[in-house]
Amino acid sequence: MEGQKSQSKLTRTTSSLLRSPTIRSSIQSISSIDEESPSSEEKKPHKPHKPYKPISENGISNRLFPILVIVSLPILFLLYLREEIPIWGTFFLAPIFFGIAKKCFLIKNPIALSYPLLKNLWVERNRKLGLGFKKANSVQWFIGNGVSLKREEGLEIIRERVEFYSNGDFYEGEFHKGKCNGGGVYNYFVNGRYEGDWIYGKYDGYGVESWARGSRYRGQYRQGMRHGFGAYRFYTGDGYAGEWCNGQSHGVGNQTCSDGSCYVGEFKCGVKHGLGCYHFRNGDRYTGEYFGDKIHGFGLYHFAHGHCYEGSWHEGRKQGFGMYTFRNGESRCGEWDCGVLKNPHPPLTDGVVRAVQSARKAAENAIHIPRVDEQVNRAVMAANRAATAARVAAIKAVQNRMGGKFCYTDV
Repeated sequence: MEGQKSQSKLTRTTSSLLRSPTIRSSIQSISSIDEESPSSEEKKPHKPHKPYKPISENGISNRLFPILVIVSLPILFLLYLREEIPIWGTFFLAPIFFGIAKKCFLIKNPIALSYPLLKNLWVERNRKLGLGFKKANSVQWFIGNGVSLKREEGLEIIRERVEFYSNGDFYEGEFHKGKCNGGGVYNYFVNGRYEGDWIYGKYDGYGVESWARGSRYRGQYRQGMRHGFGAYRFYTGDGYAGEWCNGQSHGVGNQTCSDGSCYVGEFKCGVKHGLGCYHFRNGDRYTGEYFGDKIHGFGLYHFAHGHCYEGSWHEGRKQGFGMYTFRNGESRCGEWDCGVLKNPHPPLTDGVVRAVQSARKAAENAIHIPRVDEQVNRAVMAANRAATAARVAAIKAVQNRMGGKFCYTDV
């Protein structure tokens, strides 16, 4: 009777925390756990400036030909008039003249072709000598406080602005090259908001994400997804604090439920996986291995009334060799199948002894898993600071909009 009672507790599924990761791609493609809908606002990319390319040697030889033609014709003609070239020599020069003339007629406007050549040669000479060139303007990216001035133009640089989207969302904060960059606040239509760091249109750094129903996440982001350390609190009372990877709980963490139960241990891809310790609301406690969000492997299960099972598990049920010890010290050992003892064995049977030892070792390793509470607390504090800075940038953006100022930081 007691074994059957425990099984209903073992197969308990986790809360919606591990089933609903939040993924943020960008302000153009945003989705949330249960309370957001995707939207898209595409921006045209900026075309990069074409770099300066010096003229190749072959290009110079081909474009020098019109200049040689123009210079050589008058010289040959003057030599002919001064009779420095014999008359019979004209028979040898005639094919050359005809070839040059033919080449000149095939080239359209040789003077126009020679002008850019001379200009490029002059520019390349000055470039080598370091004359007549200004340094290129560096990219200006403003995240901190204060407003600076362009030295050359004397114009005020406004880096905060308000931008509205067709789905009803709007952003208030810092921009760079047409994208959210720095600190800012993104307000979802009805659903909630994000306050924190941005890098080129994606959540990146630290931030606070909240929804209308009361759910909230505070922690680290990378490339638009929860990544690092952070704490999530659902409006239902469930919560998770620990490591995140690509928007899901992954690593070591602490999961708490509104019914009073909690789990401390390892997670993988949003579910309990590895070693961990689960405290049930009725006082039962399991310490050992998990696989795919279920008790699986070796572990110890302590019942609130004093009974204990040590041995092998399969998908939440006693399976394989194990030992069940009653409160009065009596025990039942053997091979279990779907939670029922099928083949009783003496306590010192090799299979039972190995299963009990493995269960105790797994329980000890689960208890000694390093906690990450300190890292989570630091991430939460950094997220609060980033949210405060984002709200300051949002206030400046609203003030700029009311004053008729526009953001022009695309340098």
